[in-house]
Order: sequence, then structure tokens, then C-alpha cells
Amino acid sequence: MEKALKTGFPESRKGSLAAWILLFVLLSQTVSAQKVELGVGLGGFNYNGDISPSFRFRFLKPAGSVFFRYNLNSALTLRAEVAGGLIGAKDSESKDPQQVLRDQSFRTSVFEGSVAAEYNFLDYKERRFAVNWTPYVFGGMGLAKFSPNVNSGGYRTNTLVLPYGVGVKYQIRRPWAVGLEYGTRKTFTDYLDNLGGDPASVDKIQQGNPSLKDKYYYLRLSVTYTFYRIVCP
Repeated sequence: MEKALKTGFPESRKGSLAAWILLFVLLSQTVSAQKVELGVGLGGFNYNGDISPSFRFRFLKPAGSVFFRYNLNSALTLRAEVAGGLIGAKDSESKDPQQVLRDQSFRTSVFEGSVAAEYNFLDYKERRFAVNWTPYVFGGMGLAKFSPNVNSGGYRTNTLVLPYGVGVKYQIRRPWAVGLEYGTRKTFTDYLDNLGGDPASVDKIQQGNPSLKDKYYYLRLSVTYTFYRIVCP
């Protein structure tokens, strides 16, 4: 009794207080865990530049990615992603007779790392037994490294990229969700197709347009897993 009076709390109250503190900590960890998602995406890269001035589905080549999402709230999500794949195109596939006459082609692997913010148009919350989906837009920045199979000069093979686009995500069943996304990667290089910078030939037909920078697109399907529990050791 004297010990209880010294501390100011009865023994039973102290036990209850400790239990409530433990419960609060566990609940806080669970809430934080629900903000975290890991996902994988599979789809394709598609190049846009001198050899393919417009989107051509036939030039879609395989690509994939791994990404991490942190949901700040129901409207805003932060994302970090690592992606890799192939891009390529051929003048011989064009309907432009000058491009056919030029007869240039290329193929390169691209690896990128980026961070982006997603804005959800609907109230996207992790809810049990509820239809939970939303369209979203995203934008961010990153770095890309490309490795052309033909390199006619000593140009840099890395570039800053600005990813932006649209998508939709749908929670099929806790903790799993699927998504579809289409995004553009604006680059600051004209060498993805090996036709940038100073003309490699005095023949104008063999030259590209140095005023236009190359870019590529990423179309992907994704599957994500949301962490609802933190396992304490």
C-alpha cells in the first residue's frame, strides 16, 4: 500500500496503463504499416524520336519495374520506382519515303530510377469489404541510363527524365490491388536513337532533327501488396 501511494498509482492501475500504452503503440504501428505498399509492374517501353515521330504500337518492347508507395493520405501518394526495358525502332517500318530511304534503326536497353507523387481523384482508403478504386495522375523526376547497340560518338548515355502520366488502381481484395498506368518519360538527350547532336553525315537524308529531344513511354499493369501488420521480433 505504501509503495502504491509513493508512485501515485495503484498496482492495478499501473498494469492497466501499461496495457493501454502497449495497445496504442501496436495500433500506431499498424496504421503506419497500412501506408506502405510494394508492387511490381510488367508492360512495355515505346520510343518517340527521329525514327518514330509518333506513337507506333509495333515498336512496343518489354519492360518491367519494382516500386514502393507511401500513402500520405487518401488523396496523395509518394512513389519510388526502378524500371528497366528495351526501346527501338526502324525507318523501314515508316510510311515516310525519306525515312525509308534513310534506313536507320536502333535498339537500346534503358534503366531508370525515379520518384513521383500521385494524386488520387477519389477517396482511396484501405477499407475492408468496400469497393475501393481511383483514377490518378502522377509526376516526378528521375535518372535514366541507356546502352545503345550503335554509338557513333562520345555522347553521354545517361539523362535526367521527367515522368508524368495517368493511371487507375483497384483494390481487388485486401491486401492485394491491381493497377494500369500509362506515362511519358521526357528526356534531355537526343541520342536514344543515335541520331542526335552534330550530323554524322553531310547527307541530309541521314540526319535527324537536333531541335527535338527523344522521349519514351511506359505502359504497365501492376500488382501491389499493402502491409497491414508489422511483425515484432
